[in-house]
Amino acid sequence: MQTTLAPTAVSFAALPFESASSTATPVAWTDLVAHRSHLVRFAQRKLHDPMLAEDVVHDVFEAVLSGRALFAGRSALRSWLTGILKHKIVDLVRQRAGYDSLDDSDCVGDDGETIAHGAMAFECPQPRPDELAEQREFLAHTLARIDALPAGLRDVMHLRVLQDQPTDMVCRTLLISEDNLFVRLHRARRQLLS
Repeated sequence: MQTTLAPTAVSFAALPFESASSTATPVAWTDLVAHRSHLVRFAQRKLHDPMLAEDVVHDVFEAVLSGRALFAGRSALRSWLTGILKHKIVDLVRQRAGYDSLDDSDCVGDDGETIAHGAMAFECPQPRPDELAEQREFLAHTLARIDALPAGLRDVMHLRVLQDQPTDMVCRTLLISEDNLFVRLHRARRQLLS
């Protein structure tokens, strides 16, 4: 396996699935650089970080120029470079997520659930569907308990807590003092907790 690093032509190595007997196709340096903007845009869409995208594309070019990847000509150059870029992005995400590798064996996630082979576990800021269902059920139960409170306590909870009206407005609406409002809120919360 020889790598030619002449200014006008570069030989590209195969991805790991390429056979060692594949013959490399020389590609002009200008052809390689012509795909840079496409690769950077692709990486930015995946990583949401322009500087990180530039770094990953640089790593792709470094892998190609060092001979660690050899272009066999079985696909378009852009497709082949994008494939290498995808692998680099996955490696970067794994590294940043604290995963050394994810092979074909099953892994166990932080919550004890099994993650199927090849799947990556990411912390998601959104609740899972089962968590949403639990939250909705809890909310419906709590609202039903508020509606079951005596009228004076129920009105205070609806106006001050659920509708988030200011204290003075709730006091004027219910014709009660501020102290009485806080006493009612305290009693309503105690009943809801029992």
